[in-house]
Amino acid sequence: MSPKTKDLQAGYAQTRLLLALWDLGANQQKVARGQLSKRIVSKGQKMTDYQGILEDLEAQSAIAISKKGSSATYTLTSPTGLEVLGEGLRSGDFKFEGNIIGTWAANALLRWIAQIDVVVSKSVASGNGVKAGLIGSYEEFKSVALDVYDKLNYEHNFNNLVPIYRIRRVIGERVNRTEFNDFLLEMQADDIFQLQGGSVEDSAPDKIEDSVTTELDGLRCYAKLLKA
Repeated sequence: MSPKTKDLQAGYAQTRLLLALWDLGANQQKVARGQLSKRIVSKGQKMTDYQGILEDLEAQSAIAISKKGSSATYTLTSPTGLEVLGEGLRSGDFKFEGNIIGTWAANALLRWIAQIDVVVSKSVASGNGVKAGLIGSYEEFKSVALDVYDKLNYEHNFNNLVPIYRIRRVIGERVNRTEFNDFLLEMQADDIFQLQGGSVEDSAPDKIEDSVTTELDGLRCYAKLLKA
């Protein structure tokens, strides 16, 4: 088998795996290894045959893998996982193998086509000019906010106190202002973030406005990670 053929088969398997995760709702909840296995493992195959592909996707930040003992769960990240899936489905090299397409795959493709404007094509420019899909749920926001927090904390050495206005501006118009506030406060209620007071550097009105203010706690300018 030529390297080109192997690459094409790996690309097919990767796209099919991502499609299965999306169809199982992995962009909103964790999917168990057994659930995924029932979708993608064909006759004569084992789940371990997909280990390399799963590791590659995790390295791309397209999926997140949680392990507990011998069990594992998978989540499809947004927007990266959805973008990799969309690119795979649009690839001229992608096609189903064999003579029979599983009902789940056909129905998943129809659902993807019906929702493509929502999950892929309906994108806006975020605060740093990067095109990204709209955030449609708290779980999606939580994943994105944690990624943004880690990136900002690492790049700017914020010592685990990341300005909320910076998080808001990186996420940009992927979520409206009210939802950003509500989702961030929900992350505090879930003991993921602790939102702290104080003031922003130079007390700039626009930075204060892009922080979070509540009737009970007043102005909150910084987010501190309690748990991931």
